[in-house]
Amino acid sequence: MAVEVNDPVKLADEFQQAFANIKQEIHKAVIGQDDIIDLLLISLFSRGHCVLVGVPGLAKTLLIRTLADTLNLSFNRIQFTPDLMPGDITGTEVIEENKNEGTKEFKFIKGPIFANIVLADEINRTPPKTQAALLEGMQEYHVTASGTTYDLDTPFFVLATQNPIEQEGTYPLPEAQLDRFMFNIWVDYPSFEEEKAIVSQTTSKQKYELNAVLDKDKIEELQSLVREVPVPETVLDYAVKLVGMTRPESSIAPDYIKKYMSWGAGPRASQYLILGGKARALSQGRYNVTEEDIRELAKPVLRHRIVNNYAAEAEGYTTVKLISRLLDDVH
Repeated sequence: MAVEVNDPVKLADEFQQAFANIKQEIHKAVIGQDDIIDLLLISLFSRGHCVLVGVPGLAKTLLIRTLADTLNLSFNRIQFTPDLMPGDITGTEVIEENKNEGTKEFKFIKGPIFANIVLADEINRTPPKTQAALLEGMQEYHVTASGTTYDLDTPFFVLATQNPIEQEGTYPLPEAQLDRFMFNIWVDYPSFEEEKAIVSQTTSKQKYELNAVLDKDKIEELQSLVREVPVPETVLDYAVKLVGMTRPESSIAPDYIKKYMSWGAGPRASQYLILGGKARALSQGRYNVTEEDIRELAKPVLRHRIVNNYAAEAEGYTTVKLISRLLDDVH
């Protein structure tokens, strides 16, 4: 349904309806995980990327594949392993024979990064050089092979997973690379009732049919709409102040941050808080961002951007606890 650009109420209503329709389709295949789905969609419409952290068997792959089907987008899964090479992600050039002319020439074979939604499964199991190949594409929206640049399809959305319980033989992403992900999303175990529903659905003949809700053009239109949402000066101040308070060397940092934090969040955290706040507001039918939007997104935006020290670990101060305490103190 076409809407007038100068009617923010209709724009917000249309966004909210699209958001709700996507969630309704995803829930045909995925039980529960409402908060996870909300964050994934907020990230997608903000043109961000996500890291999902959770033990195996929590339907992370099913969720992401279902999202791709619901949005009628191409999907590729890359299983990261210690022997994975950069070319296995971006693509490689092969020699191809032209039988008509009797000549041979190089042809670029696109890798799995050339999809709208890319699942980077267990990204911390591959060496930094290979991780960097994916992260460059996330940042630049193109890849380079043999001096030639190839643009990636848009919309382009990367979801990387990490297993929190098996760290042997892994290559943790450096903080500078983690910073490129908009959200760090913890995928928890389902509730008792949700697990009953999951077991019942997956052990029966019950089938579901997914319907595509949006196409590429509409997704990019809604991504552009997110950028147009105005932000009050007070909310902008709130977001920037919250991020500034995570930096132990800052004059506005509380004493407990100076005591327990080694490194605070950079400006990208402020940018993602505001962008995410805009998308969250639209998802609720609002054309204005509030401090509550910022508060709700603070943990997934900040927890992979701040580093606590040994004193914090010794006293049980996790990064999430420190963010919660900051949210109590920021005004």
